[in-house]
Amino acid sequence: MSTLKVVNITPVALSGDVSQDGEPSIAVNPERPNEIVATAFTPDPMGGPLAPVYVSTNGGDTWTLRSIVPGGADGLGTGDISVGFASTGGALYAGILNGQAAVDGITRMQILRSPGIGSTAPMAILVSRDQEDQPWVVAGSVRANGGTRDRVYVGNNDFGQGTSRTATVDASDDARTAPAPAGFTPTPIEARSTSGQDGPPVRIALHPDGTVYAAFQSWQARSGSNVTFDVVVTRDDNGGAGPPRFQDLTDTVDHTVGQRVATGRFVKFNAIMGQERLGSDLSIAVDPTDSGSVWVAWCDRVGGLMGTDYTLHVRHSTDHGQHWSSDVRTITDAKNPALAVNSDSLTGLAYQQFTHAQWVTAIELTADDWQSPAEHQVLHQAPANVPQRQGLPFLGDYMRLLTIDRDFYGVFSGNNTPDHANFPAGVSYQRHADFVHHQLLDLDNVTRVPPSIDPFFFHRAA
Repeated sequence: MSTLKVVNITPVALSGDVSQDGEPSIAVNPERPNEIVATAFTPDPMGGPLAPVYVSTNGGDTWTLRSIVPGGADGLGTGDISVGFASTGGALYAGILNGQAAVDGITRMQILRSPGIGSTAPMAILVSRDQEDQPWVVAGSVRANGGTRDRVYVGNNDFGQGTSRTATVDASDDARTAPAPAGFTPTPIEARSTSGQDGPPVRIALHPDGTVYAAFQSWQARSGSNVTFDVVVTRDDNGGAGPPRFQDLTDTVDHTVGQRVATGRFVKFNAIMGQERLGSDLSIAVDPTDSGSVWVAWCDRVGGLMGTDYTLHVRHSTDHGQHWSSDVRTITDAKNPALAVNSDSLTGLAYQQFTHAQWVTAIELTADDWQSPAEHQVLHQAPANVPQRQGLPFLGDYMRLLTIDRDFYGVFSGNNTPDHANFPAGVSYQRHADFVHHQLLDLDNVTRVPPSIDPFFFHRAA
């Protein structure tokens, strides 16, 4: 019998927090799943030079804040951040946009390394490069020469490479112990001409056999905020150890590297729905038992310029990304798709849907591409106009879903009003909260605190 828990991860010491802690990420140590790291746009409570991460050592039941990320900026923390554990050895990796650089008007991507969840030292900077956007980290480990090496991938949108083909993956075949830059090499993965750039998200899916996929939005036309894009998937059958890297999937129509999953998709980039911006939604996942079975999800506006429905789409390939199904799932007015597949080949899709003036965060689980009714669980539902937005992103341009064996682990951000009606699957809070009067309280357990955006952890145990 499966169980589901949802936890507000804001620690009790931050009971007075009113930050907009959106755009979350999560990493779970595969060797010790009780060790979990989560991130969001959270400032250091002491205003120090390091940005914090959230750390749990008991499976997500309780969390502490640990400031170990370089380049923290007062009131911001860091910019975009994602995290990933190696498969073995416990090393933690992060990709960030340095918060202090952002204050100075520079988009500086840094790739970071920590020896493990117990370390309180600042994370080591392995790579630092300007004119970047939205780093996305996936890590694994491989046996080699009698030892183990960490293979780490950082998808990013690289505007500093001097071309309009900006979709890029930085990959290292030996990231654990090598000195900076620890073997990281940037590889542009866009093979076609674009309208000036690719979309911000570049997402990675890694299989234990070394097959690694990368998905991106190939921007084919742009007029102001109106963008027409193709959804493209590339593949590397040698773990990105290359070169050449990500050259193993060629389109069946134009015979160019990178199979187009969908073409001619429209989005009004940075349009607003429920106080959140649109246009940067993408996810990819591979079945850990079958490297040829891979899913992609994205969002677009059905009907083009005159359309009104921002729609989430899911498609499935069973032959290593060469051919793709039609939509196996669509959800209207949804964003932030997050895909993952467990060791039972159960596909999970988490997402956030704007419906009835609320943001509803849900997870669906299917064993047959939604041909039969999926398991559906609402994690959170709350008015979309509370709190008043303090800038963008509001909830975030993404959330994340992972699997360890049969279990699903995820993180999302949302309205933190303590109301049991907002959490159909239940919830636990660390920060002081009065669920009777739907009121957050400060450290003194008396002073009222207005609602804001908090990160929430969830775990579906098989």
